[in-house]
Amino acid sequence: MHNLDEILAYNRQFVANKEYEKYQTTKFPDKRLVVLSCMDTRLEELLPKAMNMRNGDIKHVKSAGAIVSHPFGSIMRSILVAIYELNAAEVIVVGHYDCGMSAMDSSRTMTKMMEQGVSAQTFSTLQHAGINLNQWLRGFDCVDDSVKNSVETIKNHPLLPESVAVHGLLIDPVTGKLDVVVNGYENR
Repeated sequence: MHNLDEILAYNRQFVANKEYEKYQTTKFPDKRLVVLSCMDTRLEELLPKAMNMRNGDIKHVKSAGAIVSHPFGSIMRSILVAIYELNAAEVIVVGHYDCGMSAMDSSRTMTKMMEQGVSAQTFSTLQHAGINLNQWLRGFDCVDDSVKNSVETIKNHPLLPESVAVHGLLIDPVTGKLDVVVNGYENR
């Protein structure tokens, strides 16, 4: 059975048994938080549990490495929508130790793309269009610095209200222990 078929079969039972009722909440985050975290599978259940978050408490935005790669990209737009339209009042960026983005090698990734059928012509076209794939696919050397960079990008955004605290944390993907990298209440 394919993944989609399995998901749809399960979903039919989920809806028929009204299992959704225990997850019902509003679109507004109860704790007025928007959390940007990495998409790492180890954090899927661990992160909310380690932060004492339940369904409905936060707006959760994810990206590879918890990176805000562009100040006017979809990650920043999601954060601003959470603040202006959904009543979030604080932002927490959560990176994690042993992040795959710290080992990201853009050349290796592009080689895998070619092996999967992306043509040399496509790479050439993108390069001539001004897209630097090496930069765009690059990871980071230090997770602390990466969290600080994302916090700074958010905090210094021209559309972010000064009243919004932006914090930076690191989580251990094994134990769930949180370490503060940036306390957004300080130096506001």
